[in-house]
Amino acid sequence: MRLPARSALASALILITTRVVADSTVPDQAHWLRVSPTPPPLTVPATPEAWAVERTRLRSRLEQLLGDLPPRPTVPAVQILSREDHGTYQVERFTFDNGMGEAVPGVFVLPTHRSGRLPALLYCHWHGGEYQGGKSELFESHHTPEVPASALAARGYAVLAIDAPCFGERNGRGPDGIRDAAGEQSASKYHLWYGRSLWGALLRDDRMALDYLLSRPEIDPTRVGVTGISMGATRSWWLMALDERIRAGVAVACLTRYQDLIATGGLRHHGIYYFVPGMLRQFDTESVIALAAPRPLLCLTGGQDGGSPTAGIHQIEAAVRPIWHLTGRDGGFESVIYPELGHVYTPEMWRRMLAWFDAELHPQP
Repeated sequence: MRLPARSALASALILITTRVVADSTVPDQAHWLRVSPTPPPLTVPATPEAWAVERTRLRSRLEQLLGDLPPRPTVPAVQILSREDHGTYQVERFTFDNGMGEAVPGVFVLPTHRSGRLPALLYCHWHGGEYQGGKSELFESHHTPEVPASALAARGYAVLAIDAPCFGERNGRGPDGIRDAAGEQSASKYHLWYGRSLWGALLRDDRMALDYLLSRPEIDPTRVGVTGISMGATRSWWLMALDERIRAGVAVACLTRYQDLIATGGLRHHGIYYFVPGMLRQFDTESVIALAAPRPLLCLTGGQDGGSPTAGIHQIEAAVRPIWHLTGRDGGFESVIYPELGHVYTPEMWRRMLAWFDAELHPQP
């Protein structure tokens, strides 16, 4: 049986609809930026005293944006699960209750041959969709040129790492009890319902880990740094913005100005965990980075990394360097872009990271 011929009007409507649908799939980042509020720019006050006032305001607003998070205990109640001897270093495996319904597993690496109180690093693992990973990154070299635990312990650093929400031993332990990306999405939805973000919950866990690290009698609290790659890099500079106890940081392969991420169509490069409601109504990344001043912060980023557009990095650099100058620490912020590299951690970056912490935290032989 033959179908009736399509009318000219019907054919025209189908053609128009097809064009509209096709056109709607074409990204128009400029349009989305035009119809969105522009965050207030970071301004450099005239005096250090004026910056101190503005800094307090910015940090308070940043904390508020992370959501309605319960206060942390002074020191988390930690249960030591095991102790392992690895020759040049010892590993303690522990867990603590974060007061938000989850047990947070972690590891503490302590050099075997030591004298006096040690410098320490809070090591923040990456994302990469590797939900089975987490803190185990500390004992592998899949993403770093050396095994971080043994390399850092050999230089005299104690190191502490935890599993972020939905990673490692916490994979599949979220509100839906499902694993991997679906579990992360469920956790994000759960936290939004309670007026907070998954990113806020993640950083709160990190700060509880820092609380525990600083409570250890082996650690010199004046020589504590933070570092990581990718999601770990972003955790590092956010933690420096929020917590004065961190004295130095190195962020590898993730320095992202959020408006520039929109402009380049790069939102897909970061998972749902990463986004903070209301952020761009208040400020962009440069205001977060500036809160680290005058403490030293080194950022190492590939120029071909789609998650960290270079135009945005240059805007961050231009905005924050005057803040470090104002606070009396010229050169305290250093940003290096490797034009030919993507989302990687190279041996040269690793050497820079080690040299930065050796200079700032002064480990003793």
